[in-house]
Amino acid sequence: MHRATPPEPPPSQRTPSHGPPRRVLVVEDDPTVAEVVTGYLSRAGYTTEHAADGFAALDRAAAFRPHLVVLDLMLPGIDGLEVCRRLRRADEGPAVPVVMLTARGEEADRILGLELGADDYVTKPFSPRELVLRIGSVLRRAESAPPPAAPAPVLRCGDLRADPGGRRADRHGRELSLTAREFDLLVFFMRHPGQVFSREALLHRVWGWEFGDLSTVTVHVRRLREKVEDDPAAPRLVTTVWGAGYRFDPAEGGSPS
Repeated sequence: MHRATPPEPPPSQRTPSHGPPRRVLVVEDDPTVAEVVTGYLSRAGYTTEHAADGFAALDRAAAFRPHLVVLDLMLPGIDGLEVCRRLRRADEGPAVPVVMLTARGEEADRILGLELGADDYVTKPFSPRELVLRIGSVLRRAESAPPPAAPAPVLRCGDLRADPGGRRADRHGRELSLTAREFDLLVFFMRHPGQVFSREALLHRVWGWEFGDLSTVTVHVRRLREKVEDDPAAPRLVTTVWGAGYRFDPAEGGSPS
């Protein structure tokens, strides 16, 4: 039986012609889905490899050293959540970006995947072209390097301090254990005190994404509150403006400087 070949993606969906192709590991136990995804990615200019179960995924990740992992949640052996957890634990340098695929659309599964460090989340059935666009967006964000500039000033708000140059933050003199994205979110808030930003605006301005799962923002705001608020259940620094978004209120933590 003749198999339909995925169409050539338009230029906007192809990887840049300069530099080596980006490596993407596709972890998916459904051979049809895996074939479609790897086909679209190959035609978009990526170098791909495929793993059909969780244990194979960890082995291939160690050998292939992908720039990004497309990871199905429901896998034989160990599931995608555990694979993501182990990938994060194994990484010594910057964490490899992960885009999760799943047939399950419940918010709890989506939130758990994001909390474990997934960068985006796509629910089956999905558009392969949209997946390619999302992968490109995640990679651009992960690989973007800001141009050389003067050291950014240290930001202070009461007992909260963030050093963008050193990428460190502390409160009460104790260093905060923030993920890279949590740190970026904190710095953005501290640079824009008193302003309200919707989840869509934060996804664009902090993540650099034109589209994506807004739960990503919700999860990161909640985790940031757990680390900078005296009482995360009653936040005073990063507050919710119902129907509008989030606002950083420096008056509750001292004047920013």
